[in-house]
Amino acid sequence: MNPPKTDARRHHDPEVRGFASDNYAGAHPEVLAALALANGGHQVAYGEDAYTENLQHLVRSHFGPTAEAFPVFNGTGANVVALQAVTDRWGAVICAESAHINVDECGAPERVGGLKLLTVPTPDGKLTPELIDRQAYGWDDEHRAMPQVVSIAQATELGTVYTPDEIRALCEHAHAHGMKVHLDGSRLANAAATLDVPMRTLTNAAGVDILSLGGTKNGALFGEAVVVLNQDAVSHMKHLRKLSMQLASKMRFVSVQLEALLARDLWLRNARHANEMAQRLAEGVRAVHGVEILHPVQSNAVFARLPHDVSERLQKRFRFYFWDEAAGDVRWMCAFDTTEDDVDAFVAALKEEMAR
Repeated sequence: MNPPKTDARRHHDPEVRGFASDNYAGAHPEVLAALALANGGHQVAYGEDAYTENLQHLVRSHFGPTAEAFPVFNGTGANVVALQAVTDRWGAVICAESAHINVDECGAPERVGGLKLLTVPTPDGKLTPELIDRQAYGWDDEHRAMPQVVSIAQATELGTVYTPDEIRALCEHAHAHGMKVHLDGSRLANAAATLDVPMRTLTNAAGVDILSLGGTKNGALFGEAVVVLNQDAVSHMKHLRKLSMQLASKMRFVSVQLEALLARDLWLRNARHANEMAQRLAEGVRAVHGVEILHPVQSNAVFARLPHDVSERLQKRFRFYFWDEAAGDVRWMCAFDTTEDDVDAFVAALKEEMAR
């Protein structure tokens, strides 16, 4: 069969890769193949299709027999829907000051979700029971938004990873205060790969109530899912997803991508590779005098500090972002399609710019 015709044209060089974000990567070939399989013919819209039904079985195999997945369009949508599902109108969410829901979602949890974020400064992006207690008070004070949820990210925005015991301790502490626990798992696969544990070990087995499961950063074209782990913690998720404008009419094309990632080990292969490239990058960078790695490299992110002018010159050769431009801090991200040659070329360019 001849390949399908199209009038679209390629507008980029597919050999060019940078270190700005794992969102820059394309879709994994196995995901694209899955999308082609799901195409053709008619399937019932709005999630009543065979692919979304099968996704439920896969999600239960990873997250336990009570888990239920609600596919959504994107990560911010997943977080907003999940947090709405476990808060009242007067509810508040305790999170790290550096959390994605606080600094990278344009206020969506508060403006769209209608909830209050109670932030806590952390040295490494991770909450502890003691840090939670800085905001866990005032439940009977009508003048203060009521703390109802603790939200953690795994891996964190600083690339660090919670151990299973750390998550379990957080969940026990939150539940003892009558609060629920949400996990932002846009890079959950990377954390599980680092720790060499199943994803359930970091979620339902540790006491997490609701999960935002990432797909886009790990090889999907688009799409994430809200995974309800504790059915007693939420209600009316179907209505809430629709109200939040996250109900896909052709949901089979979201579900089949998550199926491709979860059915066997693609999620793990992609995450392990991205993590390995970050380790290779960190090892190369450590050998460059004048460059400081700021946080433990535990997932697919490397945070570093170097002279501002060097970063600006290097950005003309490889795309990446400043994390704190005033301090000279930058973030370098690896993806499932980052190659050893990509990393080695970047390290060589860094050495050249540092030597100028």
